[in-house]
Amino acid sequence: MDKREKLDMMDKILREFEDLRNSQTSVLKKISKIEVDNINLGVKVLEEKLPDIFLAVDTNLNLVTSLEEQFQEYRDKFYSDNNLGAVEEG
Repeated sequence: MDKREKLDMMDKILREFEDLRNSQTSVLKKISKIEVDNINLGVKVLEEKLPDIFLAVDTNLNLVTSLEEQFQEYRDKFYSDNNLGAVEEG
C-alpha cells in the first residue's frame, strides 16, 4: 500500500469514526427521550437502569471522540511527514 492509499484509508477511518460518534450521540438522545417519557409513567425499573445505560454510552462516546482526535492528529502528521500536500498540488 503506497502512501496515498494509506492516507485514503485513514480518511475512510475518520469518516467511520464520525459515523460512530453520531450513532452514539443518537443513542444518548433516545435514552434521554425514554427518560422524559417515563416521567409520566414512573416505571421504577426504567428510573433505576436508564441512567446506567446513559453513563455507559456517554463513556463510550468520550472514548470514541478521544480516539478520533488522536487518530486525526496521527493522520495529519502522516500527511505532513510524507509531504502529501505537494503531491496534491503537483
